[in-house]
Amino acid sequence: MAAYELLRAVDEHDAYANLALPRILAARRLSGRDAALATELGYGTLRALGTLDEILARCVDRAVTGVEPGVLDLLRLGAYQALRTRVPPHAAVATTVDLAHTVGHGRAAGFVNAVLRRVAVLGWDAWTEELATDAAPLRALAVRTAHPEWIVAAFAGALGGDLDETGRALAADDERPRTHLVAWPGRSTRDELLASAGGEPGPYSPYAVRMAGGDPAQLPAIRERRAGVQDEGSQLCALALVNAPLTGRDERWLDLCAGPGGKAALLAALAATRGARLTANERRAHRAELVRRATEAWDVDVRSGDARELPQIDGGYDRVLLDAPCTGLGALRRRPEARWRRRPDDVTDLVELQRDLLAVALRLVRPGGIVGYVICSPHPAETSAVVAGRRLVDAGPVFPGVPGLGGGPAVQLWPHRHGTDAMFCALLRGD
Repeated sequence: MAAYELLRAVDEHDAYANLALPRILAARRLSGRDAALATELGYGTLRALGTLDEILARCVDRAVTGVEPGVLDLLRLGAYQALRTRVPPHAAVATTVDLAHTVGHGRAAGFVNAVLRRVAVLGWDAWTEELATDAAPLRALAVRTAHPEWIVAAFAGALGGDLDETGRALAADDERPRTHLVAWPGRSTRDELLASAGGEPGPYSPYAVRMAGGDPAQLPAIRERRAGVQDEGSQLCALALVNAPLTGRDERWLDLCAGPGGKAALLAALAATRGARLTANERRAHRAELVRRATEAWDVDVRSGDARELPQIDGGYDRVLLDAPCTGLGALRRRPEARWRRRPDDVTDLVELQRDLLAVALRLVRPGGIVGYVICSPHPAETSAVVAGRRLVDAGPVFPGVPGLGGGPAVQLWPHRHGTDAMFCALLRGD
């Protein structure tokens, strides 16, 4: 029931699964194995949605788009359970038929039963093999990994056309990501986090802990705002900006698009240890308030407004972080609905904004200063194409000990290589 409610929330209200599911689980008082099963079914169905719909289209005697939305979500959930879990197919069909009665679609129970019985004739591998028959390689990979073909093409482009590695990168989107913590320098330590959270130290960031499980909100350091939840890749990109060598003054730092405040908090903590001061700008007022709360332990100048309208300051900023709005294709494992919600047209609009914001960052940085262009996407249009023709600094040396970074001078992290989100980082020198 909880998984079905999640599908309806995403479909009806454009909800974000990672925000909607905790509320649903709490309302139904689910925990432990029950919560884990609801999460697997809900997230798994959302991730596989496109391929599930193609399978259902072979088993429904009408256009899938003509099926009532609530009934279609029942079919998707039942198909996922039958094809991609250990639940026996006959049990998955029976459970879904029972659920149809429970959620007010009893009149469609016979239809649901008939369709899912057709679905259960084959397994997932057999279905995807049939759907991919005579398909071009990218199309076949898209079907097998349950991704839109345009995303498969983008990943393949970022990985130099290596379809084997592209397949591994796409498979990583289906893996449950571990929660990463950051110990804010001067307020907590990684050893303290390890002692209370368990898990293991992040292999690359000196402030990272990768939790084994559990709720990070229950940790004392998190409750007391001495540490935060932040992907290790995000930490590494902030550290790269801070550790890139400068000549001259190093006192004024800017986080140009700071919401919701994860990188701003780490930058503020590091600035405090170096005698620097951070200015953090966020366009939306409610997100600027999140930045204020995240950085309240430090002396941070938080502003709300369009970054493109920020005034030039005397002498310019020494270090500028541009964590630009992007498609978020690098965090698909955390956002199960995003791979089917995003559209190729989104890239075009975002790239225009990314270029505008990069021009602003380069205007605001002082000559000889450093701009860090960071996004959570491997899409070449959002990464290498945006910084092409710019004066890049080799970012590799400020990612010490991190393997598989690519040919430089920019850095691309990957879930399947590094266990982080697919963060891109380019460092640019101010003119």
